[in-house]
Amino acid sequence: MTDQKKDTSDQTTAEVMDGTPNEVQDTIAEEEEICRDGMNWFVLRVASNKENMVRTTLLRKVEIEGLENRVGRILVPTEKTKTIKGGKQRITETKLYPGYVFVEMRLEDDGRIPQDVFFLIKETTGVGDFVGTAGRPTPIQEHEIEKMLLDSRKPEDQPTIKLVFAKGEAVNIKEGPFEGYEGTVDELLPDKGLVRVLVTIFGRQAPIELEEWQIAKADED
Repeated sequence: MTDQKKDTSDQTTAEVMDGTPNEVQDTIAEEEEICRDGMNWFVLRVASNKENMVRTTLLRKVEIEGLENRVGRILVPTEKTKTIKGGKQRITETKLYPGYVFVEMRLEDDGRIPQDVFFLIKETTGVGDFVGTAGRPTPIQEHEIEKMLLDSRKPEDQPTIKLVFAKGEAVNIKEGPFEGYEGTVDELLPDKGLVRVLVTIFGRQAPIELEEWQIAKADED
């Protein structure tokens, strides 16, 4: 499977009020096995921005038709990052493989999708084809499965704080008491969600700790 660029246009965001982000989709616990007995993971192409809708619909249809023995877990892997603004934490989930849904299935002995499963999936709005040839989907290799499951870590797992600035970068302060000042990034403090900026005040450089949203790259103004 060819790696896809991370999707930056379709994000699901949940604000954290008590330290735990709202759960957007089911994920796989660390103690769960990579593949259930007799099943493999496959990649299903779907319409752009319809990944979660397809996943929810398929899970419901599988339950209604009682096909849990043929179709297992269904995932839309996301990367979770944390930003801090005004003292509030915000968790952002970005799709890692836009246009794809991961489906755990049990195939027939000849490598084809069981007929009832095939029609259940193909008659779902937004669904394309599985990655593979001649009606025989190609299973994901083990190292790809492990990466996909790692990317699908539980929402309560601590996401990383991603800062977009780099040390030595010129910035402009756009909010707060030092609005309008220019400065240089001196240090990143990801654990606090802060950026330390050196600003010249009354002829002397002074370090000021600011939240990321309070500054902008100098070349963006």
